[in-house]
Amino acid sequence: MALQLQDVSRRWRRVTLTVAMAAGTVALSGCSASLTEQAKRIGMVPPASSRAPYMERLWQGAWIAAGVVGVIVWGLMFYAAIKWRRKKGDPEVPRQTKYHLPLELLYTLIPLMIVGVLFFYTVRTQDKVLAKDPVPQHTIHVLGEKWSWAFSYMEADNPKVGAVVHTVGSLQQRPDLYLPLGESVRFNITSADVDHSFWIPAFYFKLDAIPGHPNSFDLTPTRLGTYDGKCAELCGTYHSQMLFTVHVVTPAQYYQQLQQLKAAGQTGDYQGLLAPSTIQTANAQGAGK
Repeated sequence: MALQLQDVSRRWRRVTLTVAMAAGTVALSGCSASLTEQAKRIGMVPPASSRAPYMERLWQGAWIAAGVVGVIVWGLMFYAAIKWRRKKGDPEVPRQTKYHLPLELLYTLIPLMIVGVLFFYTVRTQDKVLAKDPVPQHTIHVLGEKWSWAFSYMEADNPKVGAVVHTVGSLQQRPDLYLPLGESVRFNITSADVDHSFWIPAFYFKLDAIPGHPNSFDLTPTRLGTYDGKCAELCGTYHSQMLFTVHVVTPAQYYQQLQQLKAAGQTGDYQGLLAPSTIQTANAQGAGK
């Protein structure tokens, strides 16, 4: 009887493995090239900055480490459940071990080793991501305010522009941030009111905008295109509308856009006077009644 049960069990395992492999083959064959690439990045969007590859490798490494740990833990669980399961006819349950000092030390040391390795690679990645360029080619001041963004391009010493120009968004109009492809940019970030967080998902980076505590980071855009930007800090009623659009363009297009801002009179370093908003106007009218 026991031999028959073992034979049936082996057959079921073969059937299950065959079905799983077939399903995997069908799923993979139906994937497009973009989905395959996204799967390799484990769900991340295509990188578009010089700092993104560091974050991508850390992300992939963390998932690989988690997968290895998961396979080992699940394997031990299933092995123990099958190996020492109570069989029919056994007079009593298997012997229970109450204390096992070597095993308990192993349970403590292995997680510490895992955390230590992840900490090492995280710090190393952080140092590379936050590294500053000695002389960035461009500097942009980013100001977060309820509830939009303002971008000031510090190009007064650049003969191709010759002025500091800015663009200011509002709840009704998303601001546009223009960046030159292949040229380093320093972002100086602050807030005019409450905590915000400047985030461009395609750059694999975000940094908090804190009142009275300026933050900065450097990067170089590496991919032409249009990308979404948003606030990643719950900052108030209209946090979800605190969006902006990033345009990575050629240097010539970048300077052309800045000249248009200059011609429109949008000059100077914007200091945060609250962007015009119909909601703010409505609130002010209501308060005046």
